[in-house]
Amino acid sequence: MVLCQGGEAAALPAAGGKEPEAPLSQEDGAGTGQPCLCPAPGAEAAGAEEPRVCGCCSGACWPRCCRAPGTKKKAACPGLGLFYTVLSAFLFSVASLFLKKIEDVHSVEVSAFRCVFQMAFVLPGLIYYKTGFLGPKGKRIFLFFRGFLGSSAMILLYYAFQVMPLADATVITFSSPVFTSLLAWIFLKEKYSVWDFLFTLFAITGVVLIARPPFLFGSNVTGIEGSYTDHLKGTIAAVTSTVSAASTFVILRKVGKSVHYFLSIWYYAVIGLIGCVVALFVMNEWRLPYCGKDRVFLILIGLLGLGGQIFLTKALQIEKAGPVAIMKTMDVVFAFILQILFLNHLPTWWTVGGALCVVASSSGTAIRKWRQSLKKAKQNEI
Repeated sequence: MVLCQGGEAAALPAAGGKEPEAPLSQEDGAGTGQPCLCPAPGAEAAGAEEPRVCGCCSGACWPRCCRAPGTKKKAACPGLGLFYTVLSAFLFSVASLFLKKIEDVHSVEVSAFRCVFQMAFVLPGLIYYKTGFLGPKGKRIFLFFRGFLGSSAMILLYYAFQVMPLADATVITFSSPVFTSLLAWIFLKEKYSVWDFLFTLFAITGVVLIARPPFLFGSNVTGIEGSYTDHLKGTIAAVTSTVSAASTFVILRKVGKSVHYFLSIWYYAVIGLIGCVVALFVMNEWRLPYCGKDRVFLILIGLLGLGGQIFLTKALQIEKAGPVAIMKTMDVVFAFILQILFLNHLPTWWTVGGALCVVASSSGTAIRKWRQSLKKAKQNEI
């Protein structure tokens, strides 16, 4: 499942992917991921006949091993991953609110600033991990399309935020897990069951309730922000953004772990920045914001988006993807609250009904895939 802003964020295994494992703790230099060779108790380091290999914890030497007598294993803080998820959802929602508050900056220019922040964050990681800037030769074409589709998803999502109600655009993005399952079935030959088809219908129903096309609801459409033409354009942009984000997750699953996560984000930021700059010059929309408030909002959007991405990544490191995906629905809750408090826009019952349909479909998809992964893990243990 996609839990992201415009497809750059971490991808939850919405179509039967592997659950991310919690990172091993590192204390006092231990925890490098390699077995630690230590002398057995009572033997001197220099004269030990054979070093003892400790494989029961993260490479810690025997005196500090979790199985050593009198040693208590450090327990993880319960619920910390879910707290990180809620915090991530809040930061993403506040960033979207600031995007609505910007008056004189095009969505493509906002996307360009966001890409600059991403590049500044990822560049030190590429240097530290020595991944290079191009990646493996056989994977570059996949990385290119990941960057192109991911950045396109971000631009379209930002445009949708600017021209339609905040909650409506946020709800539509939550149909991403359903599209991910569908595309994974088409391109990766993954299983697509009757339940997946029903969840797809639920998501489409939710999008229709939010868009409220005139041929179904008549010409007098109420409860929209601005003109209905802009509302319809925003809906199309949000749906296209969701499909593009789902496509990036299918590409990432195809690539697997052969490409470092930082390198994937690097392609997204670089290609996105190039595309944004070219589009801005073609549309003649490039300009610095006149108001100092808009400049502050641009910086805050970059920082909050980056913070949301970091906390979501940390949540996936210490918590299973299923609970994180369900808790990520707080995005919708925060969007409704911020829209009412700061934008003075009350959602209609059509929007609430659409939100319930989309959230139900995405949560159902996440729960189903989570149970499948748990079942597969138990079978592997047997």
